[in-house]
Amino acid sequence: MAHRSRLAGFIIDCQTDDLGAAASFWSQALGLAIVDPDEGGENKYARLDHGPGRLHIEVQRVEHPSRVHLDIETDDIEAEVARLTALGAAEVSRPRNGRWVVMEAPTGQRFCVVRLKDADAAPGLNSWQG
Repeated sequence: MAHRSRLAGFIIDCQTDDLGAAASFWSQALGLAIVDPDEGGENKYARLDHGPGRLHIEVQRVEHPSRVHLDIETDDIEAEVARLTALGAAEVSRPRNGRWVVMEAPTGQRFCVVRLKDADAAPGLNSWQG
């Protein structure tokens, strides 16, 4: 069965107690407005305005060391995880009751596989047979 996926955007993981200050820095550094300073109401996510190509850009308060990771969005999370695993990636965890899957590339970078939000909002969906 075919499924589709594409680069959704970048998540800026910040090991900080002050999400607002982190979001303010990245907003100013990237020239992108803060459109939701507390997405989800948990003091964990601040969403910035869309980046180039309508990429989703988010500042996330984390417990692990600061880093940047990317999200791959798909219309079939299980199929995309299987495809990426076959390429050499490893599954790390399934936060929030499996709403997304944290994976690690063979070269050590972490990334997430997330549910496709809007197939018509941006171009670039790849179609995969599997």
